Order: sequence, then structure tokens, then C-alpha cells
Amino acid sequence: MSTHITLKSPLVSVEWLHDNIDANNLIILDGTINKSFDISLEQIPNTRLFDIKKKFSDTSNDFPSAFPSEEQFQKEARILGINNNSAIVVYDDKGIYSSARVWWLFKAFGFNNVAVLNGGFPAWKKAGYPTGLMQHYDGAEGDFVTDLQSGYMKFFDDIQQASKNETYKIIDARSAGRFNCTEPEPRVGLRMGTIPNSVNLPFTNLLENGQLKSKKELAKEFYMVAEKDDDIIFSCGSGITACVLALGAEISGYKNISVYDGSWTEYGTLTTGNMEQPKTWTKDELLAYILMYVSNSDLNESRKEQQYILSRVDKVVYTRVKEQFKKDSDYTSIQNIIEAVEAHDYYRNDLADLFADIKLMAFADGDYDPMEQMIYSHLKKILKDG
Repeated sequence: MSTHITLKSPLVSVEWLHDNIDANNLIILDGTINKSFDISLEQIPNTRLFDIKKKFSDTSNDFPSAFPSEEQFQKEARILGINNNSAIVVYDDKGIYSSARVWWLFKAFGFNNVAVLNGGFPAWKKAGYPTGLMQHYDGAEGDFVTDLQSGYMKFFDDIQQASKNETYKIIDARSAGRFNCTEPEPRVGLRMGTIPNSVNLPFTNLLENGQLKSKKELAKEFYMVAEKDDDIIFSCGSGITACVLALGAEISGYKNISVYDGSWTEYGTLTTGNMEQPKTWTKDELLAYILMYVSNSDLNESRKEQQYILSRVDKVVYTRVKEQFKKDSDYTSIQNIIEAVEAHDYYRNDLADLFADIKLMAFADGDYDPMEQMIYSHLKKILKDG
């Protein structure tokens, strides 16, 4: 067996890893996201923990898993003993999920002798291969040197230009429900929506039992959304599963591919969206709108009522909701509220808290007048009976 290996594919099987595990330049990384060191946890022997969140992300950034600097990536890679001549195989505990992000990061920093373990740790265990307990790497530092490659990562300004001019094909890896705004975003406070001119290819479409599908099956998935010569930007929720699409695309022979680092978390936060589509409102936007509806029932939103609303939602949210509220008729306002409440599944969750907020706001100016009482009762009946 060769003691020095060069990876010929961005994907390796557990059988291949088992046969080559003693190669002297092999480094195995666990790229499971949000994983903390725990000596009781099982791992593939001699694995080193690649901490995406704390070590290999720009933690000063407002958005999760943000692209690190060259200096940070090089320093942390060296601490893990990674050398310029290393061969890296990365896995995660889900099959293929965050491991693809690790693979893409190395490629973005100019290192190509890296591959994802197909099926990850679950496939390794299923095959009956040996495991060990998690351990810290305490060996020598590596000599890894970054060589940042342009175009691998796209950022907010890039995506704004690409979406407006359609210079790129933007492909979103989120579920169809999130892409089509029929299910809320899992991140609290993040509005539903899509990047303009984007198309949907859920990353789960590329997987079967936690493993990447065959090259032929992958090609079929990508054929439906992009041509081989398209310039492609992959997006998702926060830049993690977009890299699964990048992995599948590279295996399928696509060359002009990139990943939007901030993805929908950044884009949905930095853009106002379309307030004319209530099903895409965040819960904060909905709360602001309902409180405005009640406070304006007497055609006068008092200063104390305004202060109460601003104590519950951000000023930026208040301002954009206020602009929409001014445009809407009384009938439109009720329809908007019903549609937004249904989108957030308030019926089974926290409708009671919503009504408590409404009543507290109405009392904010010390005068719960008959009109506010009537509006409150009217809303309660409509929403509970809806």
C-alpha cells in the first residue's frame, strides 16, 4: 500500500478510507457542525475535530458560519497538524451535511487534496469498521499555507447584482417548503422568502440514506435546474448545505460554481422583502402589524402605544411595517393578519401570548377605550374561529 496518497475524487467511500487509513499523509477530520469535544463520543480512529463554528468561522460576523480570514484559517489548520502535502478526508455525524462545507472551505483556500466521506460516520459504523473515543490532537503543528481563490465564495453585494441582472443561476438548497414560503424559517425572527430569480434544488434530493446518489442520478437532478456552462451560485439557510450542492455539482462535471456565504439568513435579514405578501412576514413583523391595527382603531396611535410597540419589535421592523400598514384598508388589514397568523401556525403555538401582547399595548396609554375593546374582541373571534 502506498504511504502517500493523492485523492482523485471529491468523494471517497468508507471502504476506501478503511483500506487507506494508515497512509502517512492522511488526516481525518470530523466536520460535524456544533459538535463539542467529549471524550465519551465515538469517532473514526485518529480523527481531529474541525470546529466550524468556533475555529473556522468569523465569529465577529453577525451571521452564522461566516467565511474566515486567510490568517485565521491557516492558523487553525496548522494547529490541527495539516500540511501542504496532507490528504484530507472529512466526515460528519449526519451522513453528508456540514462535511461538504469543510471540503469547500479548503478548496476556497487553494487546497484540493481533500474529499468528503460518503455516508459519513453512520456509514462507517454500519460497515462495522473500528471506532475510537474522541481525543484532542496534540501533535506537531502543520505547515499549511492558504492561497485564497477568487470566486469560490460570494457575498451580499455579489448576490444583489447577480439576482438583479440574472448574470448567474442562483440555486437554493433549502427545502421546498421554505423556498415556497409554506413553512417558516427555523431561525427565530428570520422572515420567509427567496432570493429574486433563484430556483430550488433541495440538498436532500442529492442524498439517499445519508449518502450521495450516483453520478448519473446527480446529473439528472442538476439537469433540471442548470446547464453545464452556467455560472452558478449555490445558496441555502446559512451557507452549509449549499456546499452539498457544490459537491454534487462538481462530481456532475459543473465547473463555474460558487457558494453564497451568508445565504438566506443574511439576505433575508438585510433586505425588507415584499410586505405585500403576509405569508412571508416574520413573527416580529406580524406582531408590529397587529399592534398597529389595534392602536389605530381610534384613528390615533398614541405616543405610549408607539413606545410599547417599539419595546416589542426593532425600530427597522416598525418602520417598514408602518409603511405597509398606511397603504392597507381595514378589510385588507384583517386579511393580512389572518394569512400571516396561519403561516406561523399560531393556532397550535402561542396565540394566547399574541392576545396578551395586544391587550398590554391597548392599556399602554392607560385608556382601554371601547373601540380598542371591540377591535380586540373582533380579532380574537376571527383568529380563533379561523
